[in-house]
Amino acid sequence: MSMIKIAVDAMGGDYAPEQQVKGAVQALQQQKDLFLYLCGDKTAVEAELAKYKYDASRVEVVHTTEIITNEEEPAKAVKMKKDSSTVVAFRLVKDGKADGVVSSGSTGAVLSCGVLILGRVRGISRPGLCPALPNAHGGITLLCDCGANLECKPINLVHFALMGTAYAKAAYGVENPTVGLLNNGTEDHKGDLVHQEANLALKTTPGVNYVGNVEGREIMLGDVNVVVSDGYTGNVAVKSIEGTGKAVGQIMKREFKRNIFTMLGAAIVSGIVGKIKKTMDYERCGGAMMLGLSKVVVKGHGNSKAKGFAVCISQAADAVRGNMVGKISDMLEEIRKAEEAKQAEAQAAQTETVGAENA
Repeated sequence: MSMIKIAVDAMGGDYAPEQQVKGAVQALQQQKDLFLYLCGDKTAVEAELAKYKYDASRVEVVHTTEIITNEEEPAKAVKMKKDSSTVVAFRLVKDGKADGVVSSGSTGAVLSCGVLILGRVRGISRPGLCPALPNAHGGITLLCDCGANLECKPINLVHFALMGTAYAKAAYGVENPTVGLLNNGTEDHKGDLVHQEANLALKTTPGVNYVGNVEGREIMLGDVNVVVSDGYTGNVAVKSIEGTGKAVGQIMKREFKRNIFTMLGAAIVSGIVGKIKKTMDYERCGGAMMLGLSKVVVKGHGNSKAKGFAVCISQAADAVRGNMVGKISDMLEEIRKAEEAKQAEAQAAQTETVGAENA
């Protein structure tokens, strides 16, 4: 059996290494073709591993002596802390020992490692951060970008659409993902010049099943598989969704406890509420894929618990199995060939016109 090898930053996150190790063990139990490198303080990691039964032949603890915190300047920390759990995990991928990496550590440090150590896929202008968000259909909606690129050019948005399409195909098995551009209206004239140009470009982008502009509500309604956005707007959208979910939960909890009658009502609908909570649980969706890098990278939530972290590892493994990076490269090549064909056609038409004039 060919093993999928994932490097895990066991010291990154609010609850590391406890929840990271627990999640890693859960992932090993769920997937028999998985091998994990757990990067972190060996004593601390092995103490957590000792709490569980697992296949020790599919785990290797890689000792590290440093941790990159959220308070540090990401690029500087990556360059200075060569023996941090984050950097070492990425080095394992760079050196070909692992196929992908998962971290719940500093987002800036993970992105810096991705660009500085792994590098981008050839032809991709900028990498994008792409979380999978729960939607009303009980499935997921991919949103790219949600914070890696605050300002974008039309070509960046086109590349986000291309990468989101490849991700949906490789990791989630969606054959022909629908793609929408997040905008302040569905009409073609909506948005600033960047979004108007991106809208026009996406309509003729090979391999992208573009359905046009979509509004923010479509992210949670789930009527499209992939929503494309600049990082600033995408980040605001994600945080607004998270805040709304928490607010609704708090309001329901308060109202159900208001008096004896509302408490009885709560008991009656508890099963329905439980199903809604399960459907909209972001932990079941895992973390955000860093699209556009030369290898698979998943950034988990900083406050990820074991359940969510295990899903992050599964995301990475599924993307490797589905050859996500290869699919992105193939789609870029398809676009390059289409552009060359268009240029050749234009040149031929110009030559024919000149010939006719000289005749």
